[in-house]
Amino acid sequence: MTPDTASAGPAPADTPQAAAFRRTIANPLKLRLFMLRSLPMAYLAGLRVREITPERATVTVPFKYLTKNPFRSIYFACLSMAAEMASGVLAMMNTSSGAPVSMLVVGMEAEFSKKAVGLIAFTSQDGLRIAQAVAESRATGEGRTVVCTSTGLDQAGDNVAVFRITWSFRAKAKQPLRA
Repeated sequence: MTPDTASAGPAPADTPQAAAFRRTIANPLKLRLFMLRSLPMAYLAGLRVREITPERATVTVPFKYLTKNPFRSIYFACLSMAAEMASGVLAMMNTSSGAPVSMLVVGMEAEFSKKAVGLIAFTSQDGLRIAQAVAESRATGEGRTVVCTSTGLDQAGDNVAVFRITWSFRAKAKQPLRA
């Protein structure tokens, strides 16, 4: 793996496949079906993608019976799920077209600053850095890592938590044809 991809040049242009991915994720029914099939805990927790652009994504998690802890706030694992999904949908968008790229969370760090109650919105603004890392991995065949920051705000706009999710991207090797 290489160090965190900072800015090794201009990010790749937006693709029609990425735009189609954003339209799919923006459709509430399609998003719920996707989560039910692929991320059932996110579905049960009530996570929602509120915004997705090439640059950023916002995911919300509500305070409700299934997300609460004994201290009358949102359980940290549910906050982690929303924070990871904010950068994860950006990663999925950027790996949805072109040569196959594997993606994996290889690290996570969190700082909690306030009790999480109500609706918490996590925003990651690392879409262009993710796009650059995916493009570099496809070009070189080597792995790339990106540390994405997801900031959680409550309904009053107060900072509740900051997560740093480390993603690894590696272009999959082409399999030789067998005779």
